[in-house]
Parts: sequence; C-alpha cells; structure tokens
Amino acid sequence: MFQWQPQLLFLKQKDKETLNKIIMEILGIDVGGSGIKAAVVNSETGELITERHRIPTPKPATPKAITEVIKKMIEHFNWTKAVGCSFPTTIVNGQCIHTGNLSKDWLNVKVNKLFEKETKLPFYISNDADLAGVAEINLGAGKKEKGVIIVITIGTGIGSGLFFNRKLIPNLELGKLLHSNGEIIEFFAADSIRKKEGLSLKEWALRFDELLKYTKIVFSPNLIILGGGISKKYDDFKQYLETDIPIKVAHFKNNAGIIGAAMYVNNQLKK
Repeated sequence: MFQWQPQLLFLKQKDKETLNKIIMEILGIDVGGSGIKAAVVNSETGELITERHRIPTPKPATPKAITEVIKKMIEHFNWTKAVGCSFPTTIVNGQCIHTGNLSKDWLNVKVNKLFEKETKLPFYISNDADLAGVAEINLGAGKKEKGVIIVITIGTGIGSGLFFNRKLIPNLELGKLLHSNGEIIEFFAADSIRKKEGLSLKEWALRFDELLKYTKIVFSPNLIILGGGISKKYDDFKQYLETDIPIKVAHFKNNAGIIGAAMYVNNQLKK
C-alpha cells in the first residue's frame, strides 16, 4: 500500500496541473469597428495558443448581427467554457451605456447577458481599450511602469484606458472629447478618418498630436502606450509629434484586446 502513495500523489498533482491549465487557457474575443478577432490565450503569459481568427464586423453592427458572429467564433474554436470579450463601447456592469461606433441599437443592452443567452456560455465583457491596457500594463509595454499611464488605441475610433500605479480607472473616453472645430475628436483624428480623407501620415499625425497635447494638459501622464493598427507605423510618423510625453508602442499590437479579454476572465474567476 505504501509504495503506491507517491503515484497517487503524482496523479493528484497532474490533476491540479491539468486544472490550472484549463483555467489559464481562455478564449478572448475582440470586437472592433472593422473586424472581430479571437484566439485561445494563455491568460498568465499572454501567449496565443491558437491562430487568431478574424471575421469582418457586419454592417450595420446591430446586436443581432454581432451576436451571430460571436456564435460563429464559439463554433470555430469549439469552445465550451467562459469567454472574455473586449467591446468597443463604454461598458458598466456588462451594460452598454454609449454605442461608440456600433449601431445605436446597442444602447442600454446588457451585452454579457445577450451573448450568454445565445451561446449558453458565461461571458465577461469590458471596454476594449481598457482590456488592451490590462494586457499591456501587466505583460506588455507598461509592465515595469508606474504613475499615470494612458493606453490609446487608434482604429475605427479612438479608445483609451487610464491607469494609476497599475490600477485601472475604467471607461476613460478621450476619443469623445470635442475638438475646437466642434466635432468629436475621433471623427477628426482616428485612423479610419486618415484612410477616408486620404491623409498623409504627416497630416494625420499633426491631428493626432492635438489630442496628445490636450491629454498632457488634463492628465499629465508619465507614459502613453499607443495601440491599434496604425501603431505599427509609429517610426514613420513619430517625428511629426511635438508632445514631450514619453510614448511606447503596444507590445501586443492588435492582439492586446484579445489577450486582455482572456486576462479579464482569469481575474474575475479568481475573485
């Protein structure tokens, strides 16, 4: 009997390791204005365990249309556990309180409950820029940084995540600030506007620099982390930015929202 005990202990340890692996491996979904992306993520390391899968965001991006894409993502990965989701609107307790660049039909929708009803799986939903920031602050470009850090994601719109001494202060919406011309600044300086108006990188960067200057006046950040697709071109436009705020490019680039979504689930399950 005695000689079997080490083997039993070994089996228990293997079971524990298997359980921890199951908990760490989480499907992260990033809903964006142009595409919905997903992958299974090691939520402790940020590593993408699977290839990233992308489906174009439907137009119009109504609750019904987006939900259908979410269901396709679940089917693609044959997923049966909790899901993390970065969502491109202001989210409070799973509820959309501002529609962002999606359909106005999203206003006041409990996004987590809608997805849970249609997929029969638990969903953990939060703002996309906030969750991209969670990935960058804990595992990426802001890993060793303290003080006031702002993550700015530039794509269809302009998202932002605010952190103080590594703690998230949720739902900062820099993109919703009014520009001096009277329009919302993301309609002036988002990457989608650069493409729509055919702006050169210099012309666009000078517009974006206006947001950075205003951000410095209001928040006095110690660091800004730039994410979104255009961040890959940072070396091509950084010379046009006059702000003296230290800037880093997001380590995880366009995968930050997926990784942050998976990390968010892990954090919630540990509470």
